[in-house]
This record gives sequence, structure tokens and C-alpha cells, in this order.
Amino acid sequence: MYSRRHPSPSPPLSRASLVLGLYGAMALVGLLISAGRGTPDVLGATVQPRWWLAIGIPVGAVAGLAVVVLTQAATKRFEWARMLHNSFKNLLGPLTGSEIVILALASSVGEEVMFRGALMPWLGIWIQAGVFALLHVGPGKRFVPWTAMALAMGLVFGLLAQVTHNLGAPIAAHFMINFLNLKFIVAPMRSVRARL
Repeated sequence: MYSRRHPSPSPPLSRASLVLGLYGAMALVGLLISAGRGTPDVLGATVQPRWWLAIGIPVGAVAGLAVVVLTQAATKRFEWARMLHNSFKNLLGPLTGSEIVILALASSVGEEVMFRGALMPWLGIWIQAGVFALLHVGPGKRFVPWTAMALAMGLVFGLLAQVTHNLGAPIAAHFMINFLNLKFIVAPMRSVRARL
């Protein structure tokens, strides 16, 4: 008896796969833009003196930690920040620890390669920060503070890249902010209330 076998539908992509695909594509576009402009060293890996590379990561981590402290203080003191926190909590849903790491790492590398590595040398610090902010427009007025903060952070990340002459500092700052804030956002309500 002849039977037709239909291929089983492929499983949906995991959230981690989608994140890696999106930010991987963003980094690739950034690398292509830089290579097309004749500046393929997007990360600043050949910067001289070499100690700029070593100092960039700790400087960025400290800057990122300072932003996280300010973000969590704002969540404690301001209604708009609590509303934004809860909106992100509802939008993101539950995240595993590995999803948080993947999202924080992929977004920090992908966005920094694109915005500070490729666009900033071409368009300048203000325009790249504006485009970065436009990427962070959320669904509704309650996300306006997030967009404004993205504009400010685009400038901060740009200054970190300019001062250290590489992307180590902005990547470290961006990772620290995303990693710790995602952990804070998805924490169970009772521990968030305890922090607040």
C-alpha cells in the first residue's frame, strides 16, 4: 500500500534563536557598512595603545552599573518608571536565566557594532543616537521614557566609544544594563516589591 508521508511541520523558532538571528543580522549589516566605507575594524581591535582595549571593559561595566542603579532608583521613586517596569514585565513574560544572558549579550554586541561601530563614524554621535532611540520606540505613550533613555544612552555609549577608541566599553556597559535590568524586570513580584 502506498502512503504519502507529509513532512512534519518544523518546530517554531525559540525566542533565543530569534534574538540571535535579529542581532546577528544587525551586527552583520554594521560590519558590511563599515567594510564598504573602508573601515572594517568596527570593534577597534587594532587601536593603539593596547591598554585602551584593556581599560574599556571595566570602564563600561562601571558606567553600566551606575545606569542600573539609577534605573532601579527611578522605579522606586516615580510612577512612570513603575508603569514602564510593569509594561516590560507583561511584554517580556517569563525569561530563563540563559534567555536573559543571550538577549543581553546579543543586543549589546549587535547594537554596538551597528550604531557605535558602523553608524557613528559615518553619521556622527547625535544622529546615531537618534536612530538608536527610534529603534527603541515602544507600543504606546508609556514607552516614551524608554525612548528618551535610549537617546541618552546612545550618547553615553558613543562617548564611551570615543574616549576608549574601541567598542569594549560600550558593549560592556550595554550588556551590564540589559542583563541586570532584565533580571530586575522578570523577578517575581514579591522580590521586586521588597526592592521597591
